[in-house]
Amino acid sequence: MNKITVMIIDEEVFFRVGVRQVLLQQSDFEVVDCDPAQDALEIIDAKLPNIVLLGSNLANHSGLELGRKIARYYPNTKVVMLSPDPDDEELFEVIKTAAVACLNRNTATQELVSTIRRAYRGEYPINELITTPKVARRVLKQFEDISSMGKPMEAIIAPLTRREIQILNYVTEGNTNKQIARDLGISEQTIKSHVSAILRKLNANDRAHAVALAIRNGWIPVEGKS
Repeated sequence: MNKITVMIIDEEVFFRVGVRQVLLQQSDFEVVDCDPAQDALEIIDAKLPNIVLLGSNLANHSGLELGRKIARYYPNTKVVMLSPDPDDEELFEVIKTAAVACLNRNTATQELVSTIRRAYRGEYPINELITTPKVARRVLKQFEDISSMGKPMEAIIAPLTRREIQILNYVTEGNTNKQIARDLGISEQTIKSHVSAILRKLNANDRAHAVALAIRNGWIPVEGKS
């Protein structure tokens, strides 16, 4: 049986020890500990863990910056960010690191273990948080602020039509195909066709993945729905 190699990076020694003990109770887990004082990237390069549990020190953004570097240099290592009390603003910052999940440091063992296994299978549990209307609106507002300062946004993988961009905005706000069809006055089947085209152009696995890609890369238009 292939084991899931999990690396723990956190400033608190007792927290790392506690998480390590919990994870070692799982027969399919192998745990690598890492003190933040060590060169985490060197250890990752040597061990190539499947999952990194990364403490998010939002006071100085050191955890977030390390998360970005891991995602950039070791794309096969998935980052699960651990925050003391993640709110919408913190979630937005975590999204930008390309972490696959964000959990409260005090999350239950069952949820932590489940999240690790899901991330190992290639899932993005963080998408479930992104698609809630409250978080989506907050993220869109952040990108509006970025645009107003004149910072350029990245080009999308394949050009979306104006209608596709409009529908992607609706999807981002948590609307169903039926709700979108009603608001735009077109058939639900037409909406399904547009959503399929969006997924294909963005190379997304599903609606949540499309939203995640749009938010992380700034592909959501700042003017909102037209």
